[in-house]
Amino acid sequence: QVQLVESGGGLVQAGGSRRLSCVASGRNSDIKIMGWYRQAPGTPGKQRELVALIVSGVGTNYADSVKGRFTISRDDAKNTVYLQMNSLQSEDTAIYYCYALQGIDVYWGQGTQVTVSS
Repeated sequence: QVQLVESGGGLVQAGGSRRLSCVASGRNSDIKIMGWYRQAPGTPGKQRELVALIVSGVGTNYADSVKGRFTISRDDAKNTVYLQMNSLQSEDTAIYYCYALQGIDVYWGQGTQVTVSS
């Protein structure tokens, strides 16, 4: 089992920046893919939207809506994945969920709220 704990959410003004962190604990070896998804408010029936993924030893992938504004990075020594969010827009308001894929097992964090005020 892997536990994911996010932090860094909060209220930020449009145009501002925020950095999210997600720490993996438990049986956290060989986690090849980590990333971030988000779910906008008032959309409980909608699937979570991919924001960014980082694949160990391969590279990164971003949603078109965040390319050039968000950067995902990973510190394997700290078992942590980060999401640096710049030039935030009201459309970025959402609950952000950390994601990890270990073998065939998928893990999710509890989510952290990011609210962008215009």
